[in-house]
Amino acid sequence: MARYFGDRTAEMLGRLSLNPLRHIDPIGTLLVPGLLLAAGAPLFGWAKPVPVATSALKYPRRAMILVALAGPSANFLMAAVWCGVLAVFARIDGNVTLDGWVALMAQAGIVMNVVLAVFNLLPIPPLDGGRVLAGLLPPRMAARLDKIEPLGLIIVLGLSAFGLLGWLFNPTLRFVAGIINALFGSPA
Repeated sequence: MARYFGDRTAEMLGRLSLNPLRHIDPIGTLLVPGLLLAAGAPLFGWAKPVPVATSALKYPRRAMILVALAGPSANFLMAAVWCGVLAVFARIDGNVTLDGWVALMAQAGIVMNVVLAVFNLLPIPPLDGGRVLAGLLPPRMAARLDKIEPLGLIIVLGLSAFGLLGWLFNPTLRFVAGIINALFGSPA
């Protein structure tokens, strides 16, 4: 999205790729999830952030809002595609095993993409919602918000550890379950 506003940084660094290996962050994609998995804790991880040079953007504040919304929008789009897949396979009388496997994969695709989109819209930098909020706030307030970015991951982990994100995810998961039930007649 940033390249449409004049920033070609991600393209020059080879990050505009569907190759997942280009997006692996050794700590966030491998080490942290591996340690959490070994400890039996809930999984959490991240990939390399997509680099954006705000100084190269035309209309940087407005552009950053749209750039930040690109990720969650892609998640919602992928969830919609998985809804289509689920709707099609729910109406096909084919191989029961294959249909069941695809239906489960589609349900997982819907749930994961909606949860990721909603999570990334939390108004805490460095999440996309924090970037959107910074673009909407007056410049002085946005600068203050940007200063908490180094603590953003700790804030999110703290909110999660104390169970303070349930107000967001419980209704989201109920909504997604309703969509899946409407498409397939099967609980998520």
